[in-house]
Amino acid sequence: MTTNLTIGERVAWYRRRRGMSQEVLAGLVGRTVDWLSKAENNRLELDRLSVIKSLADALDVSLGDLLAEPTLMDWTPESGNRTVPALRSALMNYRQLTPLLGVPTEGEPTPLAELQTSVTDVLDAYQASRYGFATRRLPLVLADALIAAQSYEGVDRERANALLAMTYQSAAMVLGKVGEVDLAWIAADRGLGAAQQSGDTAVTGSLFRSVAFCLLSTGRFDAAVQLVGDAADYLRPGLTDASPEFLSIYGTLFLSGSMAAARSDDRSTVREFLAEADQAARQLGQDANHMWTAFGPTNVAIHRVATAAELGDMQIAVELGPQIDTSSLPTERRTRHNIEVARALSAHNRVDDALAMILEAESWAPEQVRSHYLARELVLSWVRNYRGRPSPAMTGLADRLHVV
Repeated sequence: MTTNLTIGERVAWYRRRRGMSQEVLAGLVGRTVDWLSKAENNRLELDRLSVIKSLADALDVSLGDLLAEPTLMDWTPESGNRTVPALRSALMNYRQLTPLLGVPTEGEPTPLAELQTSVTDVLDAYQASRYGFATRRLPLVLADALIAAQSYEGVDRERANALLAMTYQSAAMVLGKVGEVDLAWIAADRGLGAAQQSGDTAVTGSLFRSVAFCLLSTGRFDAAVQLVGDAADYLRPGLTDASPEFLSIYGTLFLSGSMAAARSDDRSTVREFLAEADQAARQLGQDANHMWTAFGPTNVAIHRVATAAELGDMQIAVELGPQIDTSSLPTERRTRHNIEVARALSAHNRVDDALAMILEAESWAPEQVRSHYLARELVLSWVRNYRGRPSPAMTGLADRLHVV
């Protein structure tokens, strides 16, 4: 309903619905009435999630309510006309959750090599920002993985549970990208349970990361920081003879934690977590994509920019962001970095440069750009605040993002 409103306009909309004056809301979030008035009238950008979360809490709404999430997933040739609702049905199919009800397994289990290929296809699609394809495939892959985990025995059952965990992780990541945070939490939680049944520490660490992402998406920043600390304590003994996969999972966990700490305005923890991630990246020695982490020195550099922006240090983000060469990284990482740099450029009134960054990202990953709240918010605010007639490039982008 509020897709065509900026975040500031949504704040005003919910404030009026609550019968709350600007004076009261400003007091609840520790700001001045002048600040709130500017935010509601698009004269001040609400581009930090820590600030948006404080407003959501004061208004007793979810973070997603102010971000206009979830977004409607467009039908494409890859998605067909069964998208998130079909995946929701698969996640909420109680018949597949437990053997206690005596529901017989339907069909023969898929060979594990074939299941591995299917899981790989979905995770590759996620990193290529092909959310429609991933969403269409996931219900079938999830059903196959559940049957396999219930049917195989011994070592094969452990491997099946590892594949089931990674299937749930892929569902959590895709659902998180389109703003379906409650469904993403269900998927991540179940994935962590399956990971523990696999006996694979790296897979378990990977699912800890998914849970941390879900906590971030729902605005539970302090809880995400705590989870990363606890998970790191659990994983740390494995560093002695760590494989590249384990190092990548360990380092990426701290990158997630650095974003959570930044959104909690905890600068010291941001520095600590980035230092841990940097050490793991140095030990790994190069950029890689073990277990779909895209982890390495470049990803650490990307997070230095992202955390600086979350902390309000836009000058640092403007100086560092454009210098990072992301060409070797998966599409999802490259696109997310472009959006982050665009935010920093926009904060410095370099709208044309910021627009160029978003257009480049859209050329790589149109589904990701359309589903990211920050891209939508930037473009909508540019159109609203533009003096004169916006350029055809800007209005065309706004139309494709469905924000005007």
